[in-house]
Amino acid sequence: MSEPLMITMRDLRAAKMCSSGARAFFQRHGLSFSNFLQGGIPAADLEATGDAMAIKVCEVARESR
Repeated sequence: MSEPLMITMRDLRAAKMCSSGARAFFQRHGLSFSNFLQGGIPAADLEATGDAMAIKVCEVARESR
């Protein structure tokens, strides 16, 4: 079984997203921004929000791997 795709700040930047918007997103969805900064977040957790921008970040990350 493969490791889950972890989304990092690098992926957000590659998708042309900003950190202040990401911080607000994490807060809005009850996710820890500080944990994200330290180790990333599984793509599945972002996709589960149903947010179009979160899904886009995951797509960009998959394409770059």
